[in-house]
Amino acid sequence: MSLHDMWVRNRTTKTNGVSYVIQRGGAAVFTPEGQRQIHQNIGVYKRNARVLMDALDEVGVWYCGGRNAPYLWLRCPDGLGSWEFFDRLLNEIQVVGTPGEGFGSCGEGYFRLSTFGNPHDTIEAARRLANGTVFR
Repeated sequence: MSLHDMWVRNRTTKTNGVSYVIQRGGAAVFTPEGQRQIHQNIGVYKRNARVLMDALDEVGVWYCGGRNAPYLWLRCPDGLGSWEFFDRLLNEIQVVGTPGEGFGSCGEGYFRLSTFGNPHDTIEAARRLANGTVFR
């Protein structure tokens, strides 16, 4: 057999679709260690959600999500558009989220916060949301 032909067959078999490394990583999710790590991460996200929900409750902002989802959607205050609210958060309290308009026209007037952040950063963002003037 030709070494070239064997190499081509090896490469096209190994790389025809999802790479082997990714497949192995995906399979690792189902090991006991993978499950432990997943539940540990989910615990972090749930604690982050609670911190953000408490801050939004404190300032009386309507929101949904956070309880069974890693995102919180809130209504932009003062009739602001989602990009205007993005600018307000960034400029006044240096907190970043996702303007709802990025999800289509029905998202306009809403804003999404994520719970995937670092817990320390999430606590600081929540403090700024609760103490800032962005909702007043």
